[in-house]
Amino acid sequence: MSTAQHIENFLQLLTAGLLTGAVYGLMCVGLSVIFGVMRVINFAQGEFMMLGMYFAYYCFGAIAGYVVFGGFVAPFIAALAVGPAVFLVGLLVHKGLVSQVTGIGGSTLEAEGHYAQLILTLGISLILANGGLIVFGSAPVSISTPLSSTPWVVGPLYGDEILLFVNQGQTISALIAVAAVVAFAALMANSRLGRALRAAADNPVAAVYMGIDVDRAYRIAFGFGVGITAVGGGLLASTSPFQPYVGIDYVIVMYAGVVLGGLGSLRGAFLGGLTIGLVQQLSALFLPNQLQNTAIFVCFLLIVLLRPQGLFGRAARRA
Repeated sequence: MSTAQHIENFLQLLTAGLLTGAVYGLMCVGLSVIFGVMRVINFAQGEFMMLGMYFAYYCFGAIAGYVVFGGFVAPFIAALAVGPAVFLVGLLVHKGLVSQVTGIGGSTLEAEGHYAQLILTLGISLILANGGLIVFGSAPVSISTPLSSTPWVVGPLYGDEILLFVNQGQTISALIAVAAVVAFAALMANSRLGRALRAAADNPVAAVYMGIDVDRAYRIAFGFGVGITAVGGGLLASTSPFQPYVGIDYVIVMYAGVVLGGLGSLRGAFLGGLTIGLVQQLSALFLPNQLQNTAIFVCFLLIVLLRPQGLFGRAARRA
């Protein structure tokens, strides 16, 4: 293989890693919101993402999204519509189940409810995955659109030897993901709701004395977290086939990205997801496709060994 071919392969995988990583970053931000505000490790995050994929699929097809908006715009409209839908599902799940083991309700339990939280979110994960299997079936599906199979051709970059193919659907999905992260970061930084969520995360007791309803803040944070991740799932639905057990594949990516960036950091979560996308795609230079997740685990273990607090996290001080 010539040097030009090696360079072309590297640039192609680098581009794919950036586009995929941007969507991974959006998903990681959703997981980071839940942990950052509630200090809850949500094992069901991948299943909420799966719900987002199926919501987008049915919004695009069964609810005439394709007919109303056309094949070019409908997939992205459907992906954005997923956010409010899963946000409401998250509110209901938190109010009915999660609130019993978090906040004031969880403070009276052993280890402040952390054991119960792990078991509960794992149970929700199993219920959603198996419920999805019953409702949606086991056959893989995807949102087939003109953009998902159409590239922009960049080049030739060096003589007539290096051409770069940039998938149009993935590019638009990546831009939407970046815009969603920026909009959410602005909401958290500048709005009264964002300040309330940050206060509940920093010091729940002081937040209560300041008149903030901490349980309501936790409920909204949980809804935001699963809704944001579901939007990422909706964006992935037009580029990757999926089935009800797809969540387990992506929850590994999300946790690796959040740990890489630093638990509780929105910026770190997005950049961690972006890095995971790059690692996953660039590993194809020396690993077969079946072993791409191996590179993610290696990256995860290196971060745990060398910088446990993550790239943008802060080390806890011990008294």
